[in-house]
Amino acid sequence: MRFKIVSLLLFMLLSLSVSTVLSQQTETQISQADIAIQRALDHYQAGKLNEATGLLRGFVISQPDSDLINQAYYYLARIHYDLEDPTTAIDYLNKVAEEARIPASILLHCELLLQIDDAVRAVEQLQQLDTQDWSLPERQERFLTLAEGLTVLDEPQKALYFYQQALMIEGEESPRDVLTRIYTLQSDRFSGTDLAEAAFMYHDKPVAYLAMLQLGWRALATGQKELAKEWASAAMAAPTGFAYREEVLALQLQLTDPTQLQRAIGVLLPLSGRYAAFGQRVQRGMELAQRTFRPHIPVRFIYRDTAGDETVAAQQVAELSISDRVVGIAGPLVGNAALGATRRADRERTPLLTMSQKEGLAASSLYTFRNSLTAQLQVRTLIDYAMEELGFSQFGIMNPQTRQGENFAALFRAGIIRRGGEIIAEQSYLTDQTDFRYQVRMLQGLDPNAADEEEQKKDPDDPDDPDAIEEEEEPPPFQALFIPDYADRISLLAPQLAFYGLEGVQLLGTNGWNDIELPRLARQFVEGAVFTDGFFRHSDYPFVHEFVEQYFSQYNEEPTILEAQGYDIAGILLTLLNDSRVRSREDLRLALAQMQNYPGVTGATRFDLTGEANKILFLLQVQKGTIVQIN
Repeated sequence: MRFKIVSLLLFMLLSLSVSTVLSQQTETQISQADIAIQRALDHYQAGKLNEATGLLRGFVISQPDSDLINQAYYYLARIHYDLEDPTTAIDYLNKVAEEARIPASILLHCELLLQIDDAVRAVEQLQQLDTQDWSLPERQERFLTLAEGLTVLDEPQKALYFYQQALMIEGEESPRDVLTRIYTLQSDRFSGTDLAEAAFMYHDKPVAYLAMLQLGWRALATGQKELAKEWASAAMAAPTGFAYREEVLALQLQLTDPTQLQRAIGVLLPLSGRYAAFGQRVQRGMELAQRTFRPHIPVRFIYRDTAGDETVAAQQVAELSISDRVVGIAGPLVGNAALGATRRADRERTPLLTMSQKEGLAASSLYTFRNSLTAQLQVRTLIDYAMEELGFSQFGIMNPQTRQGENFAALFRAGIIRRGGEIIAEQSYLTDQTDFRYQVRMLQGLDPNAADEEEQKKDPDDPDDPDAIEEEEEPPPFQALFIPDYADRISLLAPQLAFYGLEGVQLLGTNGWNDIELPRLARQFVEGAVFTDGFFRHSDYPFVHEFVEQYFSQYNEEPTILEAQGYDIAGILLTLLNDSRVRSREDLRLALAQMQNYPGVTGATRFDLTGEANKILFLLQVQKGTIVQIN
């Protein structure tokens, strides 16, 4: 196999030499020959070899004393190398002056020697080189050329050594491409003894895992299934990102009875990286569920750290499905990882119960279910309460200019209209905004630029001020105002609603409002506000109270919705797998699809036809300065 010398790198190097010479001359001093060689380099870079050859030959004939003559010889050699004419290429290289021979020309000469079957001389020259001042790509190319020459000389173990050296250098050839060369070498030139020696000598290196994979395939081919399983299992110990992991899984798939599953659940969580704190909280909740439920059919949890990475999560789904033979998978928690996991779970037909809020996950696969607090669930719960319980039909929306805020607003708008209600007014605001006068007045249908009659305003901090002049109150233009934001922002916004005259409307919010500090920060201005959440640690439900007490006893702190989600995810799977009739992945998929109102601490849960959780969320209200549950 011919080795690649990166044309672009050499072109830049030689073009630099040309540019240096040209820059030392004035425009009037540039000769036709200098222009010709520059054009030749341009043609070569564009792949026009015949045109480049003509210009370069003309140059060496007309300008034998030029400073660029050695570069011209090198490029003529390079062109004939590309044209698979090694003899002519070597002739041109031999014309390059000794002091002008750069690493690229030396490496090219050795590759040409391999082409004319003179591997002995090529290897000797390469071994004698002093490469201390060479660049990393040049060093890598030397190792690769040495390996190729030693392969020709039937010294595969020595060739493997130099391939390993090339693998450790960041050069022009990617690690995966180098591994492909190693795989081919081991497959074509290594005996079983050679492979076993490589597996031992290169312990914990990709070379060793490739040898183990080869040994596994050979054992399978000779009917030694148990030995093949041992080698496949050893190869699976390769670190995440090993280029041939898919082939190891393919080997394991041929060695495994698809009906033989472990009573195990794979768990994909971000246990390192930026989302690690979230993943660890979910893990705590799952571990508490294992201790609490204690099914009579034991189920093992196998945790894997996705680090929030899509590719890693997909690979882990494959490994859990094929290598660990799990019956189902819980997670991932974050969107990108969940996307990769969903695609691979569908391919492996492994039920996946995810906690991600990324849209469209469940609908994309028959095997994916989602148990998460989504924007759709929150909006539906609020609309049900406002329209059915309170009888409201006219609404306003005030949302932050964020992706989440705009998504909530769009869902609320569509839901109200679909149910026959009206959106009377909408306003949005910047995330760093502190003065909401403009938005509040626009919601009321007032001119936001009109001067305020301050003497007629009441001080919101002193509503009983006897000196304030009462103005005739106008009825609010709508019955309820939806604000999908967080408690810190609400504490700034709610008082200004009253200050600028928008009073007597029902405030509706999302789970971002569920902060114990909200009543203290926003005071009487959020009294009566209603919002929703997927978990309320002060709920009167006995099973929620029990969960909170158990968690506090174990970890000496109160749980958040993340621990509650982990507890419910684990509880659902442990409960379903405690049924002796649920033996296969298909059994588990059907059990999830048919589950009815599982009494979770994050709300009674079932899954709709697309695999989305249909949950009864917690409705919360501020009453007398305290957040309480009202459903």
